[in-house]
Amino acid sequence: MARSNSTLSGDDLVAAMALVDEADSVELKLTIPDSARWSAISALDMDPLDAQMRQVYFFDTPDLDLDRNGVVVRARRVQGKGDDSVVKLRPVVPHELPAELRSAADFVVEVDAMPGGYVCSGSYKGSLKRPLVKDAAAGRHPVRKLFSKEQRRFYAEHAPEGVELDDLAVLGPVVVMKLKFAPPDLGRRLVAEVWVYPDGSRILELSTKCTPAEPFQVAAETRAFLATRGIDVGGEQQTKTRTALEFFAAEVAGGGARPES
Repeated sequence: MARSNSTLSGDDLVAAMALVDEADSVELKLTIPDSARWSAISALDMDPLDAQMRQVYFFDTPDLDLDRNGVVVRARRVQGKGDDSVVKLRPVVPHELPAELRSAADFVVEVDAMPGGYVCSGSYKGSLKRPLVKDAAAGRHPVRKLFSKEQRRFYAEHAPEGVELDDLAVLGPVVVMKLKFAPPDLGRRLVAEVWVYPDGSRILELSTKCTPAEPFQVAAETRAFLATRGIDVGGEQQTKTRTALEFFAAEVAGGGARPES
């Protein structure tokens, strides 16, 4: 299930805990207002030169039919690592998923939690043997070839009828700078991602992963740590994926020029 209210009711908390217990991993996320981006980077002593560059592409119809059906199709170019792809379904209820799917090596159930909200998703991930994402985004390679047979079958089971992978519009890229660091005062690793959209707008997200047994403890410790660094954890939250989808879908609908990849 998914929630994004500023506060969670008692029933929502119970539902979230049930999902967490059945998930493979939990990721706690916090977005920082752009006006506070540089102060947060300074407060956490992040070095931009240690960041890894990425390009993220989404694939959907111009009307975002996949998004409306809870399906996310994404591919990435990752500096120093190569290309990868994912087909994601959200929200999901873990115990309602087929046992065969849950046991697949490349399928994971994740709970993403942020202040006042959470979503449980099922992701079929894949690594590409050759760097094909740039060519597929430019129309020089079929989009379906970015995904394994298992990913394509998962897509076909959940995408709207008649919406084929090769028919999807290319939405992107978003330039992403990702930095992993471990503040000594916190005792665990944080990940910072700055998503830069073609209009110059940006989203800074801080996140940390934990096991399903410890999200509330980790959330409390991380929240307290960030507060000591003067970082506001109560601001309005943004979602990177939705911002990207809406931005590029509007561009496609308006006939705007494709950004260079």
